[in-house]
Amino acid sequence: MRNMPQIATTGLIAVAALTLATCVGAEPSAHLPAFEQGTRLLFQGDSITDMNWGRNESDRNHYLGHSFVYLIAARLGVEMPEAQLDFYNRGNSGNKVADLRRRWQKDAIDMKPDILTILVGTNDAGIGLRNPQKKVTPAAFEADYRAILDACRKANPDLRLVLMDPFVLPTGPLKNPDAYKQRRDPTDKLRAVVAKLAEEYDAVHIPLQSVFDAAAEAATPEHWMWDGIHPLPQGHELIARHWLQQVSARWPRALAR
Repeated sequence: MRNMPQIATTGLIAVAALTLATCVGAEPSAHLPAFEQGTRLLFQGDSITDMNWGRNESDRNHYLGHSFVYLIAARLGVEMPEAQLDFYNRGNSGNKVADLRRRWQKDAIDMKPDILTILVGTNDAGIGLRNPQKKVTPAAFEADYRAILDACRKANPDLRLVLMDPFVLPTGPLKNPDAYKQRRDPTDKLRAVVAKLAEEYDAVHIPLQSVFDAAAEAATPEHWMWDGIHPLPQGHELIARHWLQQVSARWPRALAR
């Protein structure tokens, strides 16, 4: 009976974790996506996607970095080993959507993905605060974003798209209400563009700002991000879970009877 307090504590922790997961809509999905063998999944974006993925392709220990891309690949690699899925991370720290457009042929079109996930916008939202002359307007953001989507669909009309919203939370240097508002306002304008394009291009849309807003209510902003922009490990897990849930819902694999 000496272990009873430890067992009770463990049970309470498990219940608390399940409650938090339910609050933020982050339960691990029981379903899996319908991906054919050898499906190539490409993830594009900025530092949130990048997370130091290995530029040395022969180094299989580090080739995906340690963002949500790594977590998605790990989960599906365990659950769908027979599919032999082919994952690539081409996030580039500091990139805006215009930067993606400049490197799009080499880092997207030429890679011939079957599933393309894009998460971009936080640098577009922030650069105008640091340098007003370089402010990215929603119209310019949409024009560049539309250009890369059009190029993808022209190269592969059957390409499956996943578009994720930029996001921000009031923590770190953005804990100050004025600083947060200055960053949140342009972020909201750009994520409205992403939602519009996702509908127009028939993409899976993952509203990450709403996801993190709910998560910050269930726990605290500091639990998910250290500087208001870059997720901590649990923040990346939250992104991974929502990606898996929504992609599996859009392209579901038939359940075995």
